[in-house]
Amino acid sequence: MVATAPPPLPLEEIRGAASAEPRRHRTRLLLCPFVLTLGVTGYGLTAPALGRDELVTWDVVTRDTGHIFATLHNVDAVHGAYYLLMHLWVGLFGDSVISMRLPSVLAASGAASVVSLIGNRLFGSRAGILAGIVFALVPAVSRYAQEVRSYALVILLAALATLLLLRVLGRPRNPWRWAAYALTLLGLGLLHVIALSVVAAHACVLAAHARRDRALWWKSAFALLAVAVCLAPLVLLSRSQVNTQLWWIPVPDGWALLTIWQDIVASGACAGALIAFAVLARSPRRSAPLLCAVWAVLPPVLVWLASQGGISYFRPAYLLFTIPAWALLAGAGLSAACHSWKAATALLTVLAVLNLFDQRQVRQPFDHDGPIMQAPLDYRSAAALVTKHYRPGDAVVYDREHSWKIDAGVQYYLPRGIKMRDVFLQSAPREANQIQAVDCPVPDRCLKDEQRIWLMGHGADPDPFNAVNPGQASVLRNRYAPAWSRSMAGMTVTLLVRKATN
Repeated sequence: MVATAPPPLPLEEIRGAASAEPRRHRTRLLLCPFVLTLGVTGYGLTAPALGRDELVTWDVVTRDTGHIFATLHNVDAVHGAYYLLMHLWVGLFGDSVISMRLPSVLAASGAASVVSLIGNRLFGSRAGILAGIVFALVPAVSRYAQEVRSYALVILLAALATLLLLRVLGRPRNPWRWAAYALTLLGLGLLHVIALSVVAAHACVLAAHARRDRALWWKSAFALLAVAVCLAPLVLLSRSQVNTQLWWIPVPDGWALLTIWQDIVASGACAGALIAFAVLARSPRRSAPLLCAVWAVLPPVLVWLASQGGISYFRPAYLLFTIPAWALLAGAGLSAACHSWKAATALLTVLAVLNLFDQRQVRQPFDHDGPIMQAPLDYRSAAALVTKHYRPGDAVVYDREHSWKIDAGVQYYLPRGIKMRDVFLQSAPREANQIQAVDCPVPDRCLKDEQRIWLMGHGADPDPFNAVNPGQASVLRNRYAPAWSRSMAGMTVTLLVRKATN
């Protein structure tokens, strides 16, 4: 006789079920998805070079606290909480690629455990473990678990807030559970305001239970109002910066909404499999699949509608917090369709095989740069070339006309002992409390008597001077000649040598 998983308990009995669970069972729910996700997301952690957004993080978090706050007043206020957290982390553990990406790996692994616990409460223990495993296999989880940005932490807090909501419903008169829920939502909003659209799913479940307990109306309203009041200054400041930060995101059409699901999970095959498994999800209580379905579908729709005005927020990375909902539905579907662990394991193996190509893709050397605004740049090879041929007294010119953060990329991968004067730099980003450098307006006044200058240009133009603006190019042409050039992915490194004077 084939063993089947016990049916999930009503939300009102969650507290009793949780306390009655054997400690070994709860440990398995926590550890199995955590360890699997840690292994999957940790594999190839250093393979992709730091992307432009990651370089912004590195540049900001290595400033002192006063300069970080001054920068947030000008730009990137929405990422302020993450920058401050990473500032503390880097101060303790350094700024290596592994160190800076490790918090995201741990956050994604923790999110897998939370997904498993939610699945256990909503659909039963087997569905919970399967949901955690499915979450670990999603390519986008690996992609953003290896990103020095807040996205993995956002996924974790969105899932944790949902778990805490379920705990609130299990004992709605406990003020500490309401406080934990509200504080988690506050942390979520501090890390990424758009992720608060997950509250739309929470509201649906709260409304369903408020029919029997009317006190839920004012308790939930009070908790959400407190969060809104605390986040109001950040929202107002962010609104004043939005035009300078999100101008490049296109206004989405209807097709973008239909195809967003495969972009969120970073795989068309994975998206199709998740939807197929989700259709099979079953539960004796409508509130369980309702919560997950609304969580998976409604936030992208709301963000799409909000993006029809002058500013678009419709970017797959901003909607990653919906992945746990798809994993929960898929885990429930697998549990309902498979009456044995052997059958479930077979389907999970198929899912893993389907994701192999995309898992490999997200670990490519330039995947973190991506085709957002321009082609990837091989900072590592450029830095290695300079390191090999560097001489004390060398200077450098960066193509800031066509390349975003090319200067930070090369500087990060150069040995810390190599210091080159940035010839046309008037004020560095950290000095101006910005994330972009400011070049001097009169290039001729900035050029000194350097004998050798490294020109870091975008693309592979045969004339290296075309990499910089006409004013800078004219000054360099008059005094320097190219000794040699080397092209690599997305950029060209040229050594300029000062011309002999008569």
